[in-house]
Amino acid sequence: MLSEPRSGRLTAWGNALLAGLVSPDDAVLEIVGDDAVHRVEGLPGESAPVGLTLALGRLRALGVSGLRVALPAPGHPLGLSGPPEFNARAMEAEEAVVCHGAAFGLVPEVYEAGPDGDVHVEVVWHCLAVREAPPADVPSLGEAERELAEALREATEVLSRLDVAGSGPVAEAAIDAYRARAERGREVLAPGYPPRAVRVLELAQRVGLLVSLAYENGHGGAVSSAEMGARAEALRPVERVARRAQVAAYNAYVEERERGVR
Repeated sequence: MLSEPRSGRLTAWGNALLAGLVSPDDAVLEIVGDDAVHRVEGLPGESAPVGLTLALGRLRALGVSGLRVALPAPGHPLGLSGPPEFNARAMEAEEAVVCHGAAFGLVPEVYEAGPDGDVHVEVVWHCLAVREAPPADVPSLGEAERELAEALREATEVLSRLDVAGSGPVAEAAIDAYRARAERGREVLAPGYPPRAVRVLELAQRVGLLVSLAYENGHGGAVSSAEMGARAEALRPVERVARRAQVAAYNAYVEERERGVR
């Protein structure tokens, strides 16, 4: 979770664009990031993939007033509302964007193109029909913040006891790099989001980083099968909580609009 999911960038900056807080060019630049190009396939009225600027304009014309993110995992359809066809595709990609105001969803498909030494990434977002229903298992920002704090305390205690918490030179270097990026003024989310959403997303990304480091560091000091099982049990709910918190943060803009805050 060191970097934002593509669906998160599309949700955050798409919401800022739909609200008139950023220009189309600035929004697309932020959404594409380090990728070469993003296109949208399957838009109503379009027979071929189109660029993001045209796609976002078309979605607005079709009634889309906001975007939500989904970050599903096996057994956990986080942020999804159906139908099964869309859910299956989103589950395979492990992310999706669900439109608010019109029954559409977008699932990314990532390609690598170019010769050796000059490979670039292209993304095609597949526009599909979705069911208009509440997204699955998405907490409020307050719930997400409390869950993160509790899960982090519990996991740190267990992982430290098993000697598999993010520790050592490699882990410290990764955490330092994360902090350096934040200190350089990396913009989290996009204009229009409440400060609490920014805070929750930053904490979720840090928790996700610790989980990733724990997985990447092998079994650490967990040498017995029982210890390895305890380690996995400690990581699984923390990773789930971090994903739930990310979704809550990205979806905060639409949730506030639904509550009449905006």
